[in-house]
Parts: sequence; C-alpha cells; structure tokens
Amino acid sequence: MTRFAIDAPTALRIVREGVDVGDHQLVGAGALRSQAMQLLYGAVRSGEVDEGEVRAVLDGIAGLKMRLLGDRVSRATAWRIATHLDWDDVTLAEPLAVATLQADVLVTDDPVLVGAAAGLVERVSWEGFVRGLG
Repeated sequence: MTRFAIDAPTALRIVREGVDVGDHQLVGAGALRSQAMQLLYGAVRSGEVDEGEVRAVLDGIAGLKMRLLGDRVSRATAWRIATHLDWDDVTLAEPLAVATLQADVLVTDDPVLVGAAAGLVERVSWEGFVRGLG
C-alpha cells in the first residue's frame, strides 16, 4: 500500500476519470476541497464546463476517501517550504508539506510543484500514478 499526496487538480482527475485507488491511501492539504471547488467554479465561469457536470464532480470530491491535513505541523511545514522557495503564496506549498510529512510520493503535473518537488519529495506524474495502481 502506498500513500499518495495529491493536489486539487489530481483529486479532480481521480473523480472525473473514475480512478479506483484500491487499497492505496490518498492524503491532501486541508484546503484541497475548497481549491478543487475554486478550479471548478473558474471552469464554469469561463464556459469550459456545464454547472451540472461540476455538481457531480463536487459530490465525487466530497465522497473521495482521503485524509486531509490542516494541523499545526503541516501548516508550519508549508510555511517553511514557501519561505525557502521564496514563494508569495504559501498555499502552493501545502501539497509539498503533506507529501513530506505523510506520503510516500506526490502526484502532480503542476509545473511549479514538479520543479519544487525535485530534491524534496518523490513525485510521480498522473500517468505514472495510474500505471502504478494497476
């Protein structure tokens, strides 16, 4: 069993593509559901997707079995990572913090997180994640 740290776009893909993670565990930042909702809201406002589809995806996110971390240690770790990387937005560092504290690997294709993960945490792409589940 592997513990995968995921970001909001990865959670959305898991739901949209109906990926079964089996006995593996998912962990994410405490704000993951809100971040996913923000991404979906932006997609509706830009006309990329229909609001009806979004509601189903939001229900899927709510039902996704994952552990969300928002404790003092994970917040402090995100703060340290953001400071070290000289980022303006500490929320971007949250998936990295969760991965360093509670996961075996980070699943993301976000180019900023991919670059930041190098030398900090093991990272796998979406394709590598799905391939590793089977």
